[in-house]
Amino acid sequence: MYPSTPWRRTALAAALLASTALTGLSISAQAQTGPVNPPAASPRAVLPDFTGLVAQVKPAVVSITTIIGAQAEEPSTPSPLPFPFNQMVPHGAQGIHEARGSGFIIRQDGLIVTNNHVVKDEKSVSVTLDDGTELKAKVLGSDPRTDIAVLKIDAGKPLPFIQLGNSRDVRPGEWVVAMGNPFGLGGTVTAGIVSAVSRDIGSGPYDQFIQVDAPINQGNSGGPLFTQDGKVIGMNTAIFSPTGGSVGIGFAIPSDMIRTVSQQLAATGHVTRGYVGVGTQAVSPAMAKALRLPQTSGALLANVMPGSPAAKAGLAPGDVIEAVNGRKIDSPRDLALTVASVAPGEEAKLLVLRDGQDQEIAVKVGEQPAEKTARAEPAEAHSARGQLGLALAPLTPSERDQLQVPDGQNGVLIRAVRPGSPAEQAGLRPGDVIVGVGNQSVTTPSDATKAIGSALDGKDHAVALRVLRDGTTAFVGVTLDQNAG
Repeated sequence: MYPSTPWRRTALAAALLASTALTGLSISAQAQTGPVNPPAASPRAVLPDFTGLVAQVKPAVVSITTIIGAQAEEPSTPSPLPFPFNQMVPHGAQGIHEARGSGFIIRQDGLIVTNNHVVKDEKSVSVTLDDGTELKAKVLGSDPRTDIAVLKIDAGKPLPFIQLGNSRDVRPGEWVVAMGNPFGLGGTVTAGIVSAVSRDIGSGPYDQFIQVDAPINQGNSGGPLFTQDGKVIGMNTAIFSPTGGSVGIGFAIPSDMIRTVSQQLAATGHVTRGYVGVGTQAVSPAMAKALRLPQTSGALLANVMPGSPAAKAGLAPGDVIEAVNGRKIDSPRDLALTVASVAPGEEAKLLVLRDGQDQEIAVKVGEQPAEKTARAEPAEAHSARGQLGLALAPLTPSERDQLQVPDGQNGVLIRAVRPGSPAEQAGLRPGDVIVGVGNQSVTTPSDATKAIGSALDGKDHAVALRVLRDGTTAFVGVTLDQNAG
């Protein structure tokens, strides 16, 4: 499985907290349908006292200093769009900087977890313990997809450590404490509550962040987030901030993910994930209408990699994956997380909706290639001529090269798009290549026109085009404006 990225998305700024990146954030709301009667507050209720808890946890929290070479990006001004944002300090030699972050010890032999972005591009890494001892650290492995890294130090003695709790038990409203090294001020403690769980902020395919309102800032990256029983339930990683400072919206990687990833990094230096080789996109209402789908949940396959486990199992563009091994799939993110958790070599049973019928397809899961990505970007598109506002033409050999059309891939070039037409409103543009209409491949403008006409004759007057742009294939749903004829 590899992630998909939309052609058009609404982004909010989320600042990673040390050697940090900004990412998009989308927030959904659920309507309240009935009166809620909160339990009566106890007159004896008081705010919790965290002093004993902090004294217990603090010796296992460390400050991390990373010497970064000249190839690292320079500090930037916060922007509403995603971009790298490093908190760096000049360090003598020209082009050399140091980045500061946090981490915490999870084994008495000196095993430390932190964020990948804290140690990214490192030339050397040092760790400062709570008692002021500074030690050189070795990066055992890092995983950019989850922003987790594992370090090792040798203190010559057993070190205090803290245990990873179960983040699946975390509930919105419970008290949490964050600790770390904001702006180089080591040993800083802040408290708040869990605001939400399983947040997708657009930073990667495996987002499951815990959202908190405990104040965290640049330099808190990699520090622990723990509950009142002293167990770590997250690692502070990102903030939403128009200014670069805390505004009460922070995000932590859940401890269940930290446990799985850190064990693999400590043992082998890398992470092995399941892979089936599909590009996916969400099922929007327009897409459901165009493809005659009964629901808007699931993961729509926009493309299937040749020779991949999915291709060998017979999966095809237009299929909608509804469940994996009995686990319901509501979105492409659900599919990415579920498939990644399946060990390579194991068989996964997929419930697939195809041509209006459910069927079960078994896929032998492969190993995800290193940093392999593909974008299956949702959009809304058009028809062939007249009604949809498209002018189509055959593909020439030079256009195939220029438009990154793979060898052996047939298709039809969109030569022009009429302004104000359904095609333009759906996001189609000259230079896009239509490679299919619904599940039917097209080779010539005549093929495409005939297939689009058949689709528009249906009661929904909608068509799903499979479009190639910049080497990436995605379905585009186009609904005909019947009032326009």
